[in-house]
Amino acid sequence: MTYIVIEQHETEYPNPIKLKAGERVIIGEESTDTWFNWVFCTKIDGSNEGWVPKQIIEYDSGIISQDYSAKELNVEKGMIVEGIKELNGWLWSKIKSTDEKGWIPLEKIKLL
Repeated sequence: MTYIVIEQHETEYPNPIKLKAGERVIIGEESTDTWFNWVFCTKIDGSNEGWVPKQIIEYDSGIISQDYSAKELNVEKGMIVEGIKELNGWLWSKIKSTDEKGWIPLEKIKLL
């Protein structure tokens, strides 16, 4: 589905966590504010940390069930994006003009 950006978004995390299926993480706090079902995780080697969807974490082992990147897109109002996957108030998207992929908060886009 195609969306238009209705409000600018800039990431607060320039070094997003990237995980592979089967990788183990240290499970931290759960988000309790606006963003539900996100868990702050740290790579076992301590090299990176970030928010991970609760749905892909096996809590008994800390193993990630699927590949994941926390990369957010920096977008300007009026940009067109293609929606790929919606999860927990965010949309994994692709910027039409550059093919760059990342997350955008649903509140900052509108379905065309």
